[in-house]
Amino acid sequence: VQLQASGGGLVQPGGSLRLSCVASGTIFSSNVMGWYRQAPGKQRELVATITSRNYWNYADSVKGRFTISRDNAKNTVYLQMNSLKPEDTAVYYCNLKVGGNYWGKGTLVTVSS
Repeated sequence: VQLQASGGGLVQPGGSLRLSCVASGTIFSSNVMGWYRQAPGKQRELVATITSRNYWNYADSVKGRFTISRDNAKNTVYLQMNSLKPEDTAVYYCNLKVGGNYWGKGTLVTVSS
């Protein structure tokens, strides 16, 4: 299983970005996909997860600003990030839980004026 994330970049406070992550390989239909992030000097933390039946979970810090979604036919998970804040700056990692626990390489999101 491989995960390829994209969509990171530099954005001003209050702006938006959309992250995408495509999973390839042998993937069972019942799984959980999600996004985690790691800021400099901090531990990796949960941002949001979504099951194959579209049950989602969000960190309190992003509720109301971020939206996770998925396209099961494309094995793709998205993270729409609105009203971005400087404290959202981090490397964002895509995650897939299906039997094992798989990670993408991460994409950097920088929120700065």
